Amino acid sequence: MIELASVIRDLRVELEQAVVAADGAALRFELGPIELEVSVALEREAGSGTKVRFWVVQAGADGKIGTTNTQRVKLTLTPRLAPDDRSPYVSGEIMPGEE
Repeated sequence: MIELASVIRDLRVELEQAVVAADGAALRFELGPIELEVSVALEREAGSGTKVRFWVVQAGADGKIGTTNTQRVKLTLTPRLAPDDRSPYVSGEIMPGEE
């Protein structure tokens, strides 16, 4: 299983690489909302600082989950570029008039 935070971090890295890889391309794609649907297992750690963690269940992990209950979760992520909160494009340039 993989932590949900790691899945989102890896998605961010992949999208950043796509933006850089398309630098100078004539055809550009605006990144709109990204829908991510995963099966998650919930883990609670007891103790003074109770912590809840979400684990993404990998495909083909049958038999490794045991009696852990899993739920399907759908997240909609809307990518924005810091610091001015612009919509990103899968390219490295902003065309005139798109600012």
